[in-house]
Amino acid sequence: MVGSAPTAYQHPEIETLDRAALEALQDRKLRALGERLAQSREWVEHFASFGMKPDDLRDRGSLRGVAMLEKSALRARYPFPFLTVPMHRVARFCATSGTTGLPVMFGYTQRDVTTLMAFQMSRLLRAAGVEPGERVYQGYGYGLWVGGVVMDWGLLAYGCTNFGIGPGRADAVVQWLRDHRYSSCTMSPLWLMTLVNAAKSQNIDPKRDWTLRLGLFGGQSVSAAFRTELEAEMPIGFVAQNIYGSTESGGPNHAISCRHSHDTDQMHLINEDTILSEIVNPQTLEPVVPGETGEIVFTTLEREASPVVRWRTRDLVKLADDPYGCACGRRAFPLIGRIVGRTDDMLKVRGSMVFPSQVEDCIASLPSTVNEAWQIYIDRDDRVLEELVVAVERRHTASQSADDLRDALERSISARLGIRVRVEVEPEGSLPRYEAKATRVLVRK
Repeated sequence: MVGSAPTAYQHPEIETLDRAALEALQDRKLRALGERLAQSREWVEHFASFGMKPDDLRDRGSLRGVAMLEKSALRARYPFPFLTVPMHRVARFCATSGTTGLPVMFGYTQRDVTTLMAFQMSRLLRAAGVEPGERVYQGYGYGLWVGGVVMDWGLLAYGCTNFGIGPGRADAVVQWLRDHRYSSCTMSPLWLMTLVNAAKSQNIDPKRDWTLRLGLFGGQSVSAAFRTELEAEMPIGFVAQNIYGSTESGGPNHAISCRHSHDTDQMHLINEDTILSEIVNPQTLEPVVPGETGEIVFTTLEREASPVVRWRTRDLVKLADDPYGCACGRRAFPLIGRIVGRTDDMLKVRGSMVFPSQVEDCIASLPSTVNEAWQIYIDRDDRVLEELVVAVERRHTASQSADDLRDALERSISARLGIRVRVEVEPEGSLPRYEAKATRVLVRK
């Protein structure tokens, strides 16, 4: 993966800053943000709830005194929380997924779309290895969901030829991948694996018949083993880059793996000059040290319509052992691992904390399983459990019997997590497939 070619920067004057210079830039932007929020009644009320005023926001030190912004604060201001511009200045709305309650709307001004998002996404695309002029299959979803539309804005600003198809229509897409000769793609990794299987059913060989060399995969964190399996199904040299973002940050604009961090399964917080990130212990809310796992908290420094200050993502990541040492030269932009899980996805099984991603790692380590198809079944909603049931599919080509696969996976999970689970082995094709985010934990009465 790593070559000797020098790093190509989209914004070299920023991407080559040292950490001290970047933090000074963040301080200046925090002051400007505080002055702008002081003009908003909702933000003044929010800051007053913890004894501050928005223009107390002077630097990174003062940011530590600001209360974390929780989902409940957004829902309390439904449907347009903390909108800081008049409605007539909002060019576009996107919405949270709303999987656990009412979705709320986040706006974009014309500047947010044409300047800020173009700036952020162009840098991200460059870091991932996308080249201007490439034909790109854009497979993230559309509608009010943020992924597809923001990727469209980025590809337009960066100068790519965008085929904005979105997910679905697998039978047609596998032919278009051959006939249109796309060289890059953006989508859920689970959707690409679904396309691989659909292509084979039409006697289309992705290795031979597709021309993809690069993919940007987000919306669903997957194991390194699954990503390696995905790369092996593609043309020789294909690279699967991890991408991370959220509606609150503005889109898939927060983190990306580069050609140097790909092999270590890490991503750069690539837009730290416009999205100030903290990695904190979710219990103490204190910053973690390199090598520790914590929750991503961020502040959008330049977003006009719907900024957030110290937004709690609930996403857990490991801060790299050497966060500022990437060979790409972006030494002010910290490295984090893939998303480990969410604090609200955690299961407690007989006193042990379990994240679905840990179960996935065990599944992916066994070649007889279908890595994109698995479920965890629980029997109660409070997620404090006595038993966990893991359902997997056995590949129809596997030499290992269903009983042997069940025993092997039960042993693997027990060794990894220190708990016993019950494994159910199903034939290939039995469990649900997902075009975007997979629902891995299901309550089964």
